[in-house]
Amino acid sequence: MRMTSELQSTLVEAASAPYQAADPFAWYFARGKLRGDPIFICLLEQGLIPSGARLLDLGCGQGLLAAWLLAAKAHAERRDWPTEMPQPPALVSVRGIELLPRNVERARRALGSQASFTHGNICDTDFGETDVIVMLDVLHYIDYEAQAMVLRRIHQALTPSGLLILRVGDAAGGLQFRISYWFDRLVWLLRGVRNQRLYCRRLADWQHLLQANGFSAETVPITRVAYTANVLLVAKPISVL
Repeated sequence: MRMTSELQSTLVEAASAPYQAADPFAWYFARGKLRGDPIFICLLEQGLIPSGARLLDLGCGQGLLAAWLLAAKAHAERRDWPTEMPQPPALVSVRGIELLPRNVERARRALGSQASFTHGNICDTDFGETDVIVMLDVLHYIDYEAQAMVLRRIHQALTPSGLLILRVGDAAGGLQFRISYWFDRLVWLLRGVRNQRLYCRRLADWQHLLQANGFSAETVPITRVAYTANVLLVAKPISVL
């Protein structure tokens, strides 16, 4: 079942409201991102994150995934949730690691003790042990060698039955990929970073990279979007490194 626009609007408002305690930009950004990026709806509609999991969000920004999942679970507990949709996950814990300190501060001020956020680089910050790792539009910001290293670190952090949920851009995606590429460059320019190189791959190469680092991956359709070449991959550890 597709989420209704009414339910989406309710969740967007509930998930973005805590960011008013951070600063006006954080609140406006949360509302725009949660409403405009289909990944948040997709995760709920397809029930990709299991209940009872410890979740780690790598490159978590200002913690919007945590805010979204917490808002969805709270809504389901207070009111009827559509029976045709999977129940929002009841998570044991939610953690995030983020490179930009301002985003970490925004996440902490908005969500308080409901989730924990660490300022650090995903290339060397301790992941601990976890059940689900989510990494959305992050890997292409680190070089090719570091991409493989981070995937090995993820493999070590996940439990044997764990999941990696990964969104990447498909460099073979033609015009849609070029739109995504230049949008990413614009975002970094607005953040004051002028020389941020992007390390992109074709979908087949992302899948090969995952396999080479101990994962079996399948693509999951991202509904409601037609203007980017983003691909959602759900990967499971299948071998010991």
